[in-house]
Amino acid sequence: MKVIKTGLLLFFIICTSSFVSAQIKFEAKLSKKTLGVNERLRVDFEMNRDGDNFNPPDFEGFRVVGGPNQAISSLWDNGVKTFSKTYTYFLAPIARGKFTIKQATIQVDGETYKTLPVNVEVTAAVDKPKDGNNAEFIASKNIHLVAEVSNKSPFLNEAITVVYKLYVSQEVSVTRSWREIDIPKYSDFWSQNIENKQFKVYEGKYKGQDYRYVILRRTVLYPQKTGPLLIESLVLDVPVDVNTNKRDIFGRRLKTTVNKTVSAGNITINVKELPTEGKPENFSGAVGDFTFVTTTSKFELDANESLELKLKVSGTGNLKLFDLPSINLPASLEVYEPVRENNVRTNSSGMKGNISEKYTIVPQFKGNYPIRPIAFTFFDIASKKYKTIYSKELLISVLNGPVSTTSSEENTTSSTNKSVVFSKDQFKFIKLKPNLQLMTKAPFFKSSLFWWLFGSPFVLIPLFIIIGKKRKSRMQDLDGNRRRKANRLAKKYLSEAKKNRANQNQFYESLERALHNYLKAKLHIETFDMAKETIQSTLLDRGAENQVVSNFISLLTNCEFARYASSSSNSIQQDYDRAVEEITNLDKQI
Repeated sequence: MKVIKTGLLLFFIICTSSFVSAQIKFEAKLSKKTLGVNERLRVDFEMNRDGDNFNPPDFEGFRVVGGPNQAISSLWDNGVKTFSKTYTYFLAPIARGKFTIKQATIQVDGETYKTLPVNVEVTAAVDKPKDGNNAEFIASKNIHLVAEVSNKSPFLNEAITVVYKLYVSQEVSVTRSWREIDIPKYSDFWSQNIENKQFKVYEGKYKGQDYRYVILRRTVLYPQKTGPLLIESLVLDVPVDVNTNKRDIFGRRLKTTVNKTVSAGNITINVKELPTEGKPENFSGAVGDFTFVTTTSKFELDANESLELKLKVSGTGNLKLFDLPSINLPASLEVYEPVRENNVRTNSSGMKGNISEKYTIVPQFKGNYPIRPIAFTFFDIASKKYKTIYSKELLISVLNGPVSTTSSEENTTSSTNKSVVFSKDQFKFIKLKPNLQLMTKAPFFKSSLFWWLFGSPFVLIPLFIIIGKKRKSRMQDLDGNRRRKANRLAKKYLSEAKKNRANQNQFYESLERALHNYLKAKLHIETFDMAKETIQSTLLDRGAENQVVSNFISLLTNCEFARYASSSSNSIQQDYDRAVEEITNLDKQI
């Protein structure tokens, strides 16, 4: 009998665990299993339970052009709750062939679940509809992204400029912000983007036709390798407004919006080696057009005083990418490590400005010390030749101090130390009769310190009493304490968003996560229950005012839209301040 009961118990446990496991579904769904190389594939990873640590496959054979987009659905049907969570990716094939969408993983209640691999075949390009009334066909023919390179055959370290222009014909319009899908990395270049403060619309030609265009970005590049180098493509997702054949009640043509993916295409430039003919040994990689000067803060001083020697290169070229020439000074001058200063600005033509190095020099002996002319060599782009320029010779006079037996003219820097014979006047500048006086220590009693320590309690005790009264009054201010506590709570939840204000996408993701975490902590709402209707009803039940709840829901909606539209730094700061205010108001009321 005991054996039968044990067997039934094990059978019940196995059936129960199998039933629970069967309740969790996690699968991959494709929009199509056969597509052309010029088409797009949509992949949905669906699950019926909320999980953590979602890890997509590597999508071998495809390039991700959109996503991941996350959608959550939670419904009640006849008292039964259904939940659905989907991660969506949009893929572009990079070659023909048969590929496998490998397994994605996610963790649910500590267990790891995997999707089954799904096969997909990429065929040759298919003919897309060329119907003149087809909105996607019209958009593809009337919007173009172009990358213009100032020079496709530069020298090593010669500046080139890449200008990205978006051409839009008169047949369509772009009224909403586009989204960058793929951004060039410029791995073989020193690069800097030129800030485009506002987009100005220009009139121009594209393949002989009249177009409007905007300059999206300008990037200055300095090639750091020779040979063929690839400038990667910029890819955008642009919402395009296209006229349809339908009209409204006033007879005006209605418009439809389609999302068009446009690419500037990869560009190859051939970087030339700098010529070896006539290349000086002291060439340090400077390419451009420069001037070179040396200056000193003073020409006359005493021994053991300091002066500054400054080497300065000014002009146009790769100012941040080469070293200044070294100096060779007499050994009797003590020289410290230089301090480099960069005063360089970068515009569409390259770097301009100046760089300098300041040396601190301390002479040890009396005498005259010449600083010989210093040579600086650069490659001149205009003449395609190396040029060497020299600074002026400077003379430093040390008027007072010990005298070295070695002539200052011949006392140059050497790795071998030379013996120095001191003259009888070496310590002449030291005062031998200082007229020192005996110092007697004053008694502590009735001193200034004594009276200060004696009287300080009479001053500090009333001060402590006043501070104590103010602290007691502050503790009794219940409304003020609640307001301050709510403000600290808001800043605690929004600390991560505050750190990411420089990056729009990360900021709004952090801000939305902070608002959800606040709701979890205060209302005990789980992630899958965070529908706006549920949040609104729960906050109203907890005693929050209608206006405050509406403002909070509006802030959540704004976070969702702002992640897919460009925002200025001012709007980001306003949304952050608004979030602090709304969390503070809610916390006081609930």
